[in-house]
Amino acid sequence: MKRALPALLALTLIAPTAGAQPGTRTLTLWHAYSGAEEQAVVASARAFEEANPGVRVEILANAFGAYASKLESAIPTGRGPDVFIDAHERLPSYLERHLVLAMQGEYAPHFEAAHLDSLRAEGALYGIPLATKAVALYLNDDCYPGWQQPESLDEIAVARPPDPATTPNGECEYGLVFEAENAYYVAGLVHAEGGALLTDEGDYGFDSPAAARAVSTLKGWLDAGAIPEEANGELVGRLFRTGRASAAISGPWLAASLEGVSYQVVPVPPVAAGAWQPYATVEAAFVAAETEQRLLAESFARFLAIDAATTRARVGRQVVAATAAWDAPALASDTFLTTFRRAAQDAVPMPTHPNMRQVFEPAQRALRAVLRGGQPVEDALAQGRADFDDATRPMPAPRSPTPTLLVLGLLLLVVVGRWAMRLRDPETRAAIRASMPAYRYLWHAFLAVGLLVVLPLLVGAAASLFAGRGTDMHFVGAANYVDILTARGGELLGQRSFYLVLLVTVLWTVCNLALHLGIGMALALVLQRPTLKLRGLYRVLLILPWAVPSYVTALAWKGMFHRQLGAINAVLEALGGEPVSWFGQFTTAFAANLATNVWLGFPFMMVVTLGALTSIPKDLYEAADVDGATRWQRFTRVTLPMLRPALAPAVAMGAVWTFNMFNVVFLVSGGEPGGSTEILVSEAYRWAFTRGSQYGYAAAYAVLIFALLFVTTRLFGARAARTPARSPA
Repeated sequence: MKRALPALLALTLIAPTAGAQPGTRTLTLWHAYSGAEEQAVVASARAFEEANPGVRVEILANAFGAYASKLESAIPTGRGPDVFIDAHERLPSYLERHLVLAMQGEYAPHFEAAHLDSLRAEGALYGIPLATKAVALYLNDDCYPGWQQPESLDEIAVARPPDPATTPNGECEYGLVFEAENAYYVAGLVHAEGGALLTDEGDYGFDSPAAARAVSTLKGWLDAGAIPEEANGELVGRLFRTGRASAAISGPWLAASLEGVSYQVVPVPPVAAGAWQPYATVEAAFVAAETEQRLLAESFARFLAIDAATTRARVGRQVVAATAAWDAPALASDTFLTTFRRAAQDAVPMPTHPNMRQVFEPAQRALRAVLRGGQPVEDALAQGRADFDDATRPMPAPRSPTPTLLVLGLLLLVVVGRWAMRLRDPETRAAIRASMPAYRYLWHAFLAVGLLVVLPLLVGAAASLFAGRGTDMHFVGAANYVDILTARGGELLGQRSFYLVLLVTVLWTVCNLALHLGIGMALALVLQRPTLKLRGLYRVLLILPWAVPSYVTALAWKGMFHRQLGAINAVLEALGGEPVSWFGQFTTAFAANLATNVWLGFPFMMVVTLGALTSIPKDLYEAADVDGATRWQRFTRVTLPMLRPALAPAVAMGAVWTFNMFNVVFLVSGGEPGGSTEILVSEAYRWAFTRGSQYGYAAAYAVLIFALLFVTTRLFGARAARTPARSPA
């Protein structure tokens, strides 16, 4: 029966095109590739369409960071893909949420047993291997012409050209570059020390003595200047591409940016402690559980893995898993691909335990605390352990919904009773009857607000009463709120507690509003002066920061605050100062976020102030001049009282926007160091998308944020209503 399945799959493809032409059948493919890998997937999908007339493949590329969360939320509702590409270590999580289907074909002749075993659960195969990924060592021939494979990674890390004149460009600054703040890359060094990021039992392993030794080694390399500071993927590529680094540890994806660079690729050599063993990942094609075209979807996944293997290797430079593809002379003689294939075979398979996804955030924050902030290794690793335990703590036990329903029913009765009492008033009934014709013009607005605002709020409030991971949730009542408001049983102002994050959020809002208002008002007063030349040009230039999308501005400012390549530190060094690791301490990271958001926010206050200034009668200033008022007195007695009515709503809106300014905090500091610059909305995002998809807990955060803003704005409005209008004196 299993051997007959490929023929059955082929028949399902031929059937739609035979006879009466029933129409085009559409498959949806999701992936998180970019660059050459994405091009290879697109080319493979088009080849599948050509081989199977009547079939069309729609392809959706997703951002890698939110890819798993999108799959977990879209597939159960039937809005997800038919086929998706992902790494093997996420399979247990997908099985737990019932997101994937078991394969029905026979694939043993086409793949290595280890690749298939990584995608099995309880004897069933749940994915078809596409490619393997592991890191290797790139050697730059411009820095070390004719270098062969080194014997030790330590000698590369501390190596310098003996004579800069002997190198083609004389600019090699670093012996080794890699993303030292990324736990995925550091795992190879931890394995060499005899440790692991995650134990076989699914426990956190990055606080072990082996991990401490690995981090200490990294710190030593950094202090010696052997590796660059704050090295992300972009910096690694730039340093290696420009000849400022002699070697780089990276995966096949780095090669796409090395056009015109002479280099060779070899397996990562050992360190003094032992063999450097990075993690290896098997990327596979999975069939989504909610697909209505199971056989067609599996046939497409099979085509991607086997028939299109050569295309993916040639175009996407992937280390394909199909064994037959390596019999082709073009692949067998490709030193680049064969090296990465050998590196993947010698690497440690990424653990498939569901907790593996929870290791990276606390581990990387621990690394940054040591490498950027200078925190002691033991303290940083211990904090990582606490963060891991917090993210993987057991969910609250299920509870009966009866008490909650009774409370909600009583509240509903109270609301209905109050309206019934009001409707007994003849004046109220008359007012309602008189306004009925107006509702004919407003019903569409009520409908739009109800669907786009009220309904999502109600759904979010309802979700906050449930707990679980992904879509596997159960009713817990107010347990999420109790956990949040009691700091999950820890210190009320401890790390990542609601109250500490609230204090940071309030400080963030107050500082931003003060600077927005002060700078915006000052610039508006200057631009309002009739003697100022080129006022129109200045107004356009000062509004530009507001016109540029906030995420673009945030990424630009983050680049300017980079420790080595940022413009801010370049200016400091030009003035004789020392470069600053802006995201290594709370004060500097907070200042970086603040500077970015002030740049984004002051134009709004400037525009509001300019509009309000034009409405102030000139007679008031003339009368103040006659009375002998000074410039300061005219500002405090005439301008400010007249600006207050226009600025009050602008300040209220600015407070709400700043309180929820997710883009800046997430993109500039990323919450660093150690999550200390997170605000409430970014903390809610972390619980929803990076700490095990705890949507109920994140929804409770969102409800509390809404309640805080609602109460604050109501109090602000009530105070403004009680404050009598002041006329200029």
